[in-house]
Amino acid sequence: MRDVPPWREPVPATGTMGEPRARGRFGEYGGRYAPESLVEACREVDEAFREARADPGFRGALAELLALHAGRPTPLTPARRLSQELGVRLYLKREDLTHTGSHKINNVLGQGLLAARMGRRRLIAETGAGQHGVATATAAALLGLEATVFMGERDIERQALNVFRMRMLGAEVVPVTTGSRTLKDATSEAMRHWVGVTGESHYCVGSVIGPDPYPWMVREFQRVIGDEARGQCAAELRTGVPDHVVACVGGGSNAAGTFAGFADTAARFVGVEAEGGAGAARGRLGVLHGCRSLFLQDDDGQIVEGRSIAAGLDYPGVGPEHAHLRDLGRARYVTVTDEEAVGAAVRLARTEGIVPALESAHALAWVIRAAGGGDLPAGSTVLMTLSGRGDKDVSTLKELL
Repeated sequence: MRDVPPWREPVPATGTMGEPRARGRFGEYGGRYAPESLVEACREVDEAFREARADPGFRGALAELLALHAGRPTPLTPARRLSQELGVRLYLKREDLTHTGSHKINNVLGQGLLAARMGRRRLIAETGAGQHGVATATAAALLGLEATVFMGERDIERQALNVFRMRMLGAEVVPVTTGSRTLKDATSEAMRHWVGVTGESHYCVGSVIGPDPYPWMVREFQRVIGDEARGQCAAELRTGVPDHVVACVGGGSNAAGTFAGFADTAARFVGVEAEGGAGAARGRLGVLHGCRSLFLQDDDGQIVEGRSIAAGLDYPGVGPEHAHLRDLGRARYVTVTDEEAVGAAVRLARTEGIVPALESAHALAWVIRAAGGGDLPAGSTVLMTLSGRGDKDVSTLKELL
């Protein structure tokens, strides 16, 4: 049996990517903008999480699940042929190799254990690409909990494989028919549903969004990506730290978890958004789903629907910590078109034998563009989180190729 990796000890409140300030603030972002009926539920989650992360028993149980059920640690794979073509040294953090096929399982196992610790019997979740829904259904089955997953009707159509997986695992999948019928509306419906069932259910938010404590709690459950990669880079790279750390950003959980492992280094952070869902790159200050952050809005301040070929990247905003990192200049946020993402997915498949999720392909598309355009000098070392595998996107790709 492989050694069980330790879960990171609690992070000090000082410094970049530590705990948020009072009332869950990252600079001017974050907070707990929740209906009165959910304020107490959020407070209970906050209190339970703080107690759990300080409890060696909880940390040990989570580390064991991550190792024996999720398959951690995931490898750091050198993309040798593509690196040669691009003139940089590209390393892929392989979250696509986790059980369920994406980074989402890291967060859900943590929140599932927390829900059981709190005496909750059911997990509620929203999902866009379906990966968070599958992870939630998986954790619920493993821990003996019920699961209800809200998913936009449009996403149900384009992610049929993941819908089948959720139902096979015993989860109830609730179609959302309002608005754009995608991730934003699924999140809204999940939060509305939680209002009436807080005593028995835990809302398992899938990204670094939502009211405090969710943005930093989800980041802490996902920082296992960055912590592992930090150790792997120390063993693999002469400098021990890559020049650039790159990840795709919808709400931003895989990027936040990856960045957290390198927060105290000189590595340059790049978050890659979809051209049609660029909250960090083009958003304006607003409040949505319980937090203050950057969101796509019209001239009247109404939320504009995000658009992306990748169902997990069409959220019209970004997590509050990402907005803060942008303001600090600690991270740079860029955009990639659908066409660039599809091209990057094909190129990775044909050079490295890896079919990535379309979400992850956005991050790779920026690396390809930057290497050709001078943003990545020749010989640069690049760590890119490959957040998920592309099985779920085969139907979409088949129509385009």
